[in-house]
Amino acid sequence: MAKAFASAGDLSRKKISFDKLADGVYAYTAEGDPNTGVIVGDDGVMVVDTQATPAMAKDVLKHIRKVTKKPVKYVVLSHYHAVRVLGASAYKADYVIASQPTLELIKERGAQDYKSEVERFPRLFQDVGSIPDLTWPNMVLDDSLTIWMGDREVRIMHLGRGHTKGDTVVWLPKEKVLFAGDLVEMGATPYCGDAYLGDWPDTLDKLRALQPKKLVPGRGAALKSAPKSMAAIDSTAGFVTDMMRSVKRGVGKKQELKQVFSSTHKSLSKKYGDWVIFEHCLPFNVSRAYDEASGIADPRIWTAARDKRMWKDLQS
Repeated sequence: MAKAFASAGDLSRKKISFDKLADGVYAYTAEGDPNTGVIVGDDGVMVVDTQATPAMAKDVLKHIRKVTKKPVKYVVLSHYHAVRVLGASAYKADYVIASQPTLELIKERGAQDYKSEVERFPRLFQDVGSIPDLTWPNMVLDDSLTIWMGDREVRIMHLGRGHTKGDTVVWLPKEKVLFAGDLVEMGATPYCGDAYLGDWPDTLDKLRALQPKKLVPGRGAALKSAPKSMAAIDSTAGFVTDMMRSVKRGVGKKQELKQVFSSTHKSLSKKYGDWVIFEHCLPFNVSRAYDEASGIADPRIWTAARDKRMWKDLQS
């Protein structure tokens, strides 16, 4: 039997958690679905990643209103993928913040990514018609930006490429809380279709150097201790390294993509096969790794048509 395309067959509802990490600092998580961070300052709220649609963002707002009546002043995009950012309009924030490379990705492939992701994971795009347009930042950073939310220091940092070329983290130095976006996952398979796999481990080293005591990954439960935070960084690095090693081996033998996918799937499934969205991600991941190992430096644009063509070629 052919595997259902990506996560099109995943229709089960997930349990929402809203965990307090420090005074005024929260993580909105949903059993391996994309996470959202919430930071409450003296005069407003910062939301880190927005959910896929305004309709879905309303549930985040409902949880925010349980802890504060302050307006959402800032939205931070940890990177550009439709499932992370297209709910932004619901918050009516004054500032939408992203890195310069993330802005470049929106310009280059925002529309294609939108259509691609809706078809890959329809459950995560509840009331897709509520999306008014692509999400555009109105504040752009090169390397770092510090915002003082009253006496709370918030550092927004682009430390290097990994999951995408624009990955941005939000760091609270006093509280030692890190919102890592999809640079780090916990119990969930890293998506690598738009990745820079050779750079990713080095960027993770920079996250380790922060020595977070608590960490919110892109997917998975909020991590409430330094050892668990480091373990998530290490396991993400391990997946990326193991996958790239397998793919490079196949490319070195001049094997075709389908053969490399088959051997890599067999190799990785023993260790990572029970991670959330493993079967969804791996065809996209190996396709990108194969390109990078073959000398294609920048990720090619995924379209709905390319997605399905690749899926059919590798799964048939």
